[in-house]
Amino acid sequence: MMIQGSTHNLRQLLQRLRNWALANSPWLVHYNSGSCNGCDIEILATLTPRYDLERLGIKLQGSPRHADVLVCTGPVTRQSRERLIRIYEQMPEPKFVVAVGTCSISGGAFRGCYNILGGVDAVIPVDAYIPGCPPRPEAVIHGVAALLKQLQPQRAAEIDYLLADMGATPEEEPFDERAELSGTR
Repeated sequence: MMIQGSTHNLRQLLQRLRNWALANSPWLVHYNSGSCNGCDIEILATLTPRYDLERLGIKLQGSPRHADVLVCTGPVTRQSRERLIRIYEQMPEPKFVVAVGTCSISGGAFRGCYNILGGVDAVIPVDAYIPGCPPRPEAVIHGVAALLKQLQPQRAAEIDYLLADMGATPEEEPFDERAELSGTR
């Protein structure tokens, strides 16, 4: 009887530890299911020193077997459907999916084409949507941060503080490098 109680407490402790690690350091894997690469460039921009998504504990991972969050760009094509499902199935539980860009949400400019099946949610379940064509790095950071707040609500104030420090709050006017270089800002 005492052994069962100890086992139950140990399982609860391990579950809390796993949830803490997932919320504090999620690993992302990126999959392009047929986009024009505009969204891909913006996702990679979030990892540069200017935006530094790693401040939130997020790391881009190359293997779906080690990733917690699948970040998808582009509409799902007939050719990429099976690969997307395979990548999703290779991810360990719990897993989350973020659709980045208009094409991954609804098919975007490619909707209605002969080889387009639609958005990512036509194939796998999606947990967060980040609209835009392409979405700015601030929007990508804000969308991933919203997912983190869902995973660990008690950390919401810390995440909001980091977002404000990064300049990725949605209320602010987005930074336009072209305007700053030309002096029109």
